[in-house]
Amino acid sequence: MSNHGSLANIRVIDASRVLGGPYCGQILADHGADVVKIEPPAGDETRGWGPPFLDSTASYFLGLNRNKRGMALDMSQPAGQELLLTLLETADVFIENFKTGTLERWGLTREELERRFPRLVHCRVSGFGSDGPMGGMPGYDAAIQASAGIMSVNGEVGGEPLRVGLPVVDMVTGLNAAIGILMALNERQTSGRGQFVEAALYDCAISLLHPHLPNHYLSGKVAKPTGNAHPNICPYDTFATADAKIFLAVGNNRQFASLCAVLGRPDLPDDARFATNGTRNVHRDALKIELESALSAFECAPLADRLIKAGVPCGAVRTIDQVLADPHTIHREMVVDIDAYRGTGTPIKMARTPASYRRAPPQFAEHTDAILAEASIDAEGYRAVLPGLAHKPRARIA
Repeated sequence: MSNHGSLANIRVIDASRVLGGPYCGQILADHGADVVKIEPPAGDETRGWGPPFLDSTASYFLGLNRNKRGMALDMSQPAGQELLLTLLETADVFIENFKTGTLERWGLTREELERRFPRLVHCRVSGFGSDGPMGGMPGYDAAIQASAGIMSVNGEVGGEPLRVGLPVVDMVTGLNAAIGILMALNERQTSGRGQFVEAALYDCAISLLHPHLPNHYLSGKVAKPTGNAHPNICPYDTFATADAKIFLAVGNNRQFASLCAVLGRPDLPDDARFATNGTRNVHRDALKIELESALSAFECAPLADRLIKAGVPCGAVRTIDQVLADPHTIHREMVVDIDAYRGTGTPIKMARTPASYRRAPPQFAEHTDAILAEASIDAEGYRAVLPGLAHKPRARIA
């Protein structure tokens, strides 16, 4: 597929591993950037985070490294560091998540990288940032969910704190890293200079605590788990119907009136207890009883369709296989197929420069030879730091 993406003129060296950095790199790659993923000799550890596997590569890795070319490099050796510097000579962006102090031990401080490559945007994804009381400490998504308070507001009412069932901190850190990189690239057009961009999991996790932090700023109250209910909006929760659960996300009085009309309870908006969002919040338990009594006469799926067409935000609580089978999911191009690879499409839709899906995630060191040849680098001279140099082509599955 041809590449006419908005970042087609940008070259990225992605030396990050696991999730936040690779997800950032995939965002840039989907929109046209030439992203070279550099893995350590043992490979990105997510290659083994399975099953399931495709060609011995775990689905976890496949979900984060589309559209990249791959090579492997032992950067713990001076020759590997030298080769990295050579590759950075033609790069616009450098993404890494090395442990704090690693680059510095190699003599590649931020100041040195800025001196050598004044136009380079250097993005670091880390657990807690490089400074402060926790500076340089390691961080993984779930541990940050705990330490940053996300678990404390997630879970059933009266229940134990619960991890959000997806790596939300890693993913929002990858998003913020991509945003920061694009800001720096835009500013470079004026100044002619790159800059250091840092995206820390801890900072990003705290940024997600809405509306719990704003509520705390005003009330001083410490939020607790509320199940599926919203702390500020009502009705905004799951409700039982005749056959399944439906989520109602009613944000204003007009939507509430429309909901009640469809359910055959047009009297509820005139009840003083339910007239405004504020009073509905005070009387949310009574309202849930009234609504579920009315909802018991309806089957979930047809009701959800009827309500949303009436302007009431809602959704049947579905499983991921049901989501994939939805015609709207397919229409929005949220499923991507490249040969044996299947992935999740980008949610960023651009009219003139759309994303493209040009290559499946690389096998280990798959493109090392081609990448070095482009840079006029004699591969034989660096064989000791280039694991998997003579890599075999990708295997197909029947």
